[in-house]
Amino acid sequence: MLIYDLTLEELESNFIKKGFKKYRALQVFEWLYKHNVESFDEMTNIPSDLLDYLKESFTLKGLTLIEKQESEDQTIKLLYKLNDGNLIETVLMNHHYGKSICVTTQVGCNMGCLFCASGQLKKIRDLSSGEITMQIIETKKILNTKINYVVVMGIGEPFDNFNNLKGFLFNINNPKGLAIGARHITVSTCGIIPKIDEFASIPFQVNLAISLHAPNDHIRSSLMPINKRYPINDLITSVKDYILKTKRRVTIEYILISDFNDKIEDAKQLAALLKGMNVYVNLIPYNEVKNVNLTRSKDEARKAFYDTLKKNNINVTLRRETGLDIAAACGQLRSNNL
Repeated sequence: MLIYDLTLEELESNFIKKGFKKYRALQVFEWLYKHNVESFDEMTNIPSDLLDYLKESFTLKGLTLIEKQESEDQTIKLLYKLNDGNLIETVLMNHHYGKSICVTTQVGCNMGCLFCASGQLKKIRDLSSGEITMQIIETKKILNTKINYVVVMGIGEPFDNFNNLKGFLFNINNPKGLAIGARHITVSTCGIIPKIDEFASIPFQVNLAISLHAPNDHIRSSLMPINKRYPINDLITSVKDYILKTKRRVTIEYILISDFNDKIEDAKQLAALLKGMNVYVNLIPYNEVKNVNLTRSKDEARKAFYDTLKKNNINVTLRRETGLDIAAACGQLRSNNL
């Protein structure tokens, strides 16, 4: 078992059941997350009988670097191999406010969004919480860098792997773990409504982003099959409930696709849909994907869409593009080495 799969509380429970002192769990936890040990033998204050148990019961290795690519804008994409041979991709982005890592939660994805490369490979399996966590730990080691922000927007639908997502969030937010502040963590979902409701009950303020990408059911259903199960008005109601319960602002992600969802009328519909909500819209230029007959909006269409939202009092930004030249931009990650 990968030891990073356990939260501190689970490690404490495990040790107590095996006859070890509870406080030893915190010692081990800090060796894992504060000292980044690569061997249990490096844990110098752990007694030999507990070390023997750790070696017999757990592994520290969950993934291996296969390839590293760096873009002209210093975005870095890492191809990792999991212990079972499956491949995933992780991206480190450089911003003026710090470094942000985009982590993957599944091998493949069952959501089938038309614009996304990840969905071209059906889900093979969920990643464990430790495998998600180790993308941060290994990337920090390999690149010898500090990571300030985490976005859960890589391969897969995070809310389709909800329990492992929660374990990951608790470990990276734990002050004895990676100690990444909740406000520095964002989870993106295509809109699995029951899990949005459950996410609202997580006891720290992780940010939520909704992949909307359309102002009505007709357009959204043609882009995102999930909309047929959770239609757009139901999704918006769920987001309103989430905002009311958490008092947190929600990000609405909207990929602009030429002659598909980028017209002035679409912007007006979107503004009407979001009117009065504590949200901001993040407009994303579409990044072209192999075998998909979609193209990005023209500059003038993007500007007109942005201006229309502004005129209708919607908070809106246009995402800065990163990693496009190495297929590390939004929607381009895949669970194989192309």
